[in-house]
Amino acid sequence: MAKAVAAVDSRTYLAFMRWLFTVISCCLPIPAMAHPHVFIDTGLEFIVDESGQLTHIRVTWAYDELFSLLQLEDMRLDQDGDGVLTESEEKFLAGFDAQWIEGYNGDLVVTAGGMPVTLSGPLSPSATTEDGRIVTTHLRAVEGGSVPASALSAKAFDETYYTAYEVTRPVIVTGPATCQTERFDPDIDGQLAQMQAFLLTLDADYDLEENDIPLVGENFATEIRVSCPAT
Repeated sequence: MAKAVAAVDSRTYLAFMRWLFTVISCCLPIPAMAHPHVFIDTGLEFIVDESGQLTHIRVTWAYDELFSLLQLEDMRLDQDGDGVLTESEEKFLAGFDAQWIEGYNGDLVVTAGGMPVTLSGPLSPSATTEDGRIVTTHLRAVEGGSVPASALSAKAFDETYYTAYEVTRPVIVTGPATCQTERFDPDIDGQLAQMQAFLLTLDADYDLEENDIPLVGENFATEIRVSCPAT
């Protein structure tokens, strides 16, 4: 279980993530790592009504520089290379990451009182650039209308760990001023030790077509807890 620690410096965390990716790449067959590895700075806005019910969550994703560059080039945007999109370009880009396949959870797991919260697909997508990085937002509605926001937990992660999420952007609650948030960062050293131990058990003939890499993404996920007293 993640433990509460001081927020990890973003550059240190990013360096660790890249290091871990390199270690795995060196220890496993190259085809296993053919999928692009993406780093996303994440922000969350919990939208709570006056009765203390969570109704929506707005998610912000800020993509790393390399992914942003490749995406913009692929979509032939920012042709002048100034890192700033025109209004029409922003409209064209909006929603590029909101075309989800059925069953995809948006790399966001939310519980209320320990029970899973079902969220809608992405609504009202937007996109822009900041210092050459693509930044997108989307809104997700609570299925069924709302759930009590008295004991919420949210984790942003890709269980396969091909995409690394770090909660570095603002986490806010829009609603009653009495709502409280807590952040619980992962035990990076402990999880890294476990990953290293696993890698040492593999040999050069390890067949990923028959054996899947453990789904470790949640182990490196920051947990955000929200508590809003009911009124």
